Amino acid sequence: MADQIPLYPVRSAAAVAAANRKRAAYFSAAGPGPGADRPSRYQLEDESAHLDEMPLMMSEEGFENDESDYHTLPRARITRRKRGLEWFVCGGWKFLCTSCCDWLINICQRKRELKARTVWLGCPEKCEEKHPRNSIKNQKYNIFTFIPGVLYEQFKFFLNLYFLIVSCSQFVPALKIGYLYTYWAPLGFVLAVTIMREAVDEFRRFQRDKEVNSQLYSKLTVRGKVQVKSSDIQVGDLIIVEKNQRIPSDMVFLRTSEKAGSCFIRTDQLDGETDWKLKVAVSCTQRLPALGDLFSINAYVYAQKPQLDIHSFEGTFTREDSDPPVHESLSIENTLWASTVVASGTVIGVVIYTGRETRSVMNTSNPKNKVGLLDLELNQLTKALFLALVALSVVMVTLQGFAGPWYRSLFRFLLLFSYIIPISLRVNLDMGKAAYGWMIMKDEHIPGTVVRTSTIPEELGRLVYLLTDKTGTLTQNEMVFKRLHLGTVSYGTDTMDEIQNHLLNAYAQTQCQAGGSSTISTPPRKAPSSAPKVRKSVSSRVHEAVKAVALCHNVTPVYEARGAAGETEVAEADQDFSDDNRTYQASSPDEVALVQWTESVGLTLVSRDLTSMQLRTPSGQILTFCILQTFPFTSESKRMGVIVRDEATAEITFYMKGADVAMASIVQYNDWLEEECGNMAREGLRTLVVAKRALTEEQYQDFESRYNQAKLSLHDRTLKVAAVVESLEREMELLCLTGVEDQLQADVRPTLEMLRNAGIKIWMLTGDKLETATCIAKSSHLVSRTQDTHVFRPVTSRGEAHLELNAFRRKHDCALVIPGDALEVCLKYYEHEFVELACQCPAVVCCRCSPTQKAHIVKLLQQHTGRRTCAIGDGGNDVSMIQAADCGIGIEGKEGRQASLAADFSITRFKHVGRLLMVHGRSSYKRSAALGQFVMHRGLIISTMQAVFSSVFYFASVPLYQGFLMVGYATVYTMFPVFSLVLDQDVKPEMAMLYPELYKDLTKGRSLSFKTFLVWVLISIYQGGILMFGALVLFESEFVHVVAISFTALVLTELLMVALTVRTWHWLMVVAQLLSLGCYVASLAFLNEYFDVAFITTVTFVWKVSAITVVSCLPLYVLKYLKRKLSPPSYSKLSS
Repeated sequence: MADQIPLYPVRSAAAVAAANRKRAAYFSAAGPGPGADRPSRYQLEDESAHLDEMPLMMSEEGFENDESDYHTLPRARITRRKRGLEWFVCGGWKFLCTSCCDWLINICQRKRELKARTVWLGCPEKCEEKHPRNSIKNQKYNIFTFIPGVLYEQFKFFLNLYFLIVSCSQFVPALKIGYLYTYWAPLGFVLAVTIMREAVDEFRRFQRDKEVNSQLYSKLTVRGKVQVKSSDIQVGDLIIVEKNQRIPSDMVFLRTSEKAGSCFIRTDQLDGETDWKLKVAVSCTQRLPALGDLFSINAYVYAQKPQLDIHSFEGTFTREDSDPPVHESLSIENTLWASTVVASGTVIGVVIYTGRETRSVMNTSNPKNKVGLLDLELNQLTKALFLALVALSVVMVTLQGFAGPWYRSLFRFLLLFSYIIPISLRVNLDMGKAAYGWMIMKDEHIPGTVVRTSTIPEELGRLVYLLTDKTGTLTQNEMVFKRLHLGTVSYGTDTMDEIQNHLLNAYAQTQCQAGGSSTISTPPRKAPSSAPKVRKSVSSRVHEAVKAVALCHNVTPVYEARGAAGETEVAEADQDFSDDNRTYQASSPDEVALVQWTESVGLTLVSRDLTSMQLRTPSGQILTFCILQTFPFTSESKRMGVIVRDEATAEITFYMKGADVAMASIVQYNDWLEEECGNMAREGLRTLVVAKRALTEEQYQDFESRYNQAKLSLHDRTLKVAAVVESLEREMELLCLTGVEDQLQADVRPTLEMLRNAGIKIWMLTGDKLETATCIAKSSHLVSRTQDTHVFRPVTSRGEAHLELNAFRRKHDCALVIPGDALEVCLKYYEHEFVELACQCPAVVCCRCSPTQKAHIVKLLQQHTGRRTCAIGDGGNDVSMIQAADCGIGIEGKEGRQASLAADFSITRFKHVGRLLMVHGRSSYKRSAALGQFVMHRGLIISTMQAVFSSVFYFASVPLYQGFLMVGYATVYTMFPVFSLVLDQDVKPEMAMLYPELYKDLTKGRSLSFKTFLVWVLISIYQGGILMFGALVLFESEFVHVVAISFTALVLTELLMVALTVRTWHWLMVVAQLLSLGCYVASLAFLNEYFDVAFITTVTFVWKVSAITVVSCLPLYVLKYLKRKLSPPSYSKLSS
């Protein structure tokens, strides 16, 4: 019977059928053709009203008739909202306070509304409204907010606020207990250290900003060029940027020294991609005869309002003084964004956005003050101690019988027992953090590591999620050609000389034929494909394949100018066309790797412009090809093509290369392509399929007329153009399959494996293409070879996201690969469900991510899982992610130092992450946990003694130890041995690296929890009671002996307890123990006001102290021994 009870609301048969039809429509929408899967999408948009009836399978209801699926996943946690008084007590008050503060801050800093703008060329004064200064500011504070800001950051912690109140209370005579310095000296020391540390950090940030803001640029004015600082650039200025110079603000590209009217820029600091982007100058201004003519025309740029999106721009360029006025539409290819670098030629642009309105600044978030989880946990424990303190004081006053002015007695008891919460806790922990930072920087196994945020080294020991960039972090971003496969024969790196020989033979034969036949070539009348098929020789097949690779690309060879330092525009004759002087520029490093490989086997690309390219054969002959059409690579088509005419033979050939998924349906039938692509992908190679088709003159003319017509259409232009190009992409001849390797950083695979074994989940967030990201995820073993990967389909609406999430939910133990735009849609409608599903994956790869998206993913993980996250990257596009994570690691790499400067820890190699977390992170956390609890124990034991003392003497609120004894106890007598716990280690670093599983235990937070804390509280109560009662039982005639016996036994007990806590002895620990003991013995001579020197030197004193100390410590030593024997900790099994 139970089986028949539905787990979801019963719905009409019609609704179920409709939903099933939707699902079928979506999952059957196939085919790479553009728009093949559109109808179902539009249909779904209109029916979004029904989506609420169709919950995700994860929610409390099932998805239509799919009960089996429903049971396989934990239900989504639906949190019940607390209301009323319960809500207010459980954090509602905090929410209300922060809301009020945010509201006040928003009123004080009301943001200007961003608007579209009209910018006149070279006339900043014509701007209708004020625009922000073009200065970069990374500082947290200014002169006025520094002291209040630092003090607020300190006193928002309960611990410090408590000390401040206690210290201030000592100014009230009735509450005064002991000397002022016993309270104010430690607090002053903590604040002084913090303020100095923050001041140094802030000054460094100021210097870095000043360096960037004072870079000089050439500004074009009516009177000629003038030098201007980066921070003084205004909207409307015409700025000249030289090669290899950083672009100071967002500009529209007007002119370049390059003949083609275009230039390359490097965008690695903006989007993390190291391939160069081609930018095109506005044709109207590029055509002007001289630079000065920019001021003789009357023109303006209309630009959209500042936006986050770095991949789009809409604007128009208008020249009013021509007849008729010239209007040119502007897109992303006409822009030069700030923080990118000019890679070729000199460019002139008009500034449209400055300062905080630039794309790069809008994509970076303000750095937050990071607080470690350990500090938060200790803050909670201090609150518990405070409650204990209040309870103890109330008990004392109650036992006193509320006699006299009882509230004054209550306050005095609160102050007497205030050592329950020791001020030295902050001092010790801060000094400990500094020591861990010093150890990390001095570790010779990870040279060049810098600790930039010294307050969170323990965070390295608590990480559960590691979010990493790909380019430059996991990979070196150096492409190397590895494999050429022709179907029957495969060439690797060791057999490239055979390809060279085949090419030599092929070109030698063609030269002989050319010499023998007539010199006048006639265009072929028939398409060669119609000729009878003759099996080609291997030599001719190799020649065809290499020629196709050398022609089908978007690479431009560039030659450095010689000796023309001052000139921006260099004559062609002055350029050096030798092989040593040539560099290749392209929008993708794969392309460059392919062209460099054809050069290495003998076919060299020597020049290229918009209409032609030239190749040099092994014998030195130059072949010229006319470029008739190019079809650039897009993420939708996943392929690129080019139609060329050979000048010598007038043959027209259509070459195409692309991803195997796109090319499989285009090339003629074959039986090897799919298998070989799979083999190469498993080796971690990026594959490209190369094909060609010969065209007759008539075929090409017909295509060109249809293509031009499609390009002029106003409606569905992209669809029509794609359809015309597709008419050519039929039955193409498969030439070869190429394999290129993006070399991984050293030891990436073992490092990732170590992190996985340590229980850390790794997510890869990259701005790169989906295919590349998947390939690197496999080759780096981020996704293991046996694991399935689920590639999330592109989704645009709620319905599609719904269906796709359900499809993904059915898969078990498979890695997820999701593009940025699909992720955006999922997070918009199904944030909670998506994050919960993704967190169950062994690995997640997000590709095409913008910098803000990366930071958003980090924040989502923090909110939904409550676990500690770490972000690691090396480019300017990773800064937001690094700053958002609980712990940010920057790598100093090819993409500059922006990430490493913004990070909390800076390293030089990815492989150093392993040691940083397994050794330093683990030991920092365990040491700080032990140190924190020990310092609390030190305060608790003396407070217990005070409580016993007050109880015996009729609940008098009189201090047991006066003045210097209290200060000395917390400093000179016990500080060194307690602080020497920062040198303690449970296992050797080599063991921690060999068994990363040891790290897994830390994420549970067992080293510092209410359980361990309770154990220390019980120890303190036991020891404090024994010491005090022992001294009271054994003291003779004078009260002064109680102080002498109990204090000496207390100091000895503390030293022995440190020895009990230590797991591995270090010579400095022994020195610290002896030094403290020596200090105490030496100071006995000077403390006549507290101790009777005559009594201290007697045998009676020695045996009494020894007896009390043995009784207080021996049981704990016995218990520790038994625990080690009966339930040893995991590390002791390794070290034994």
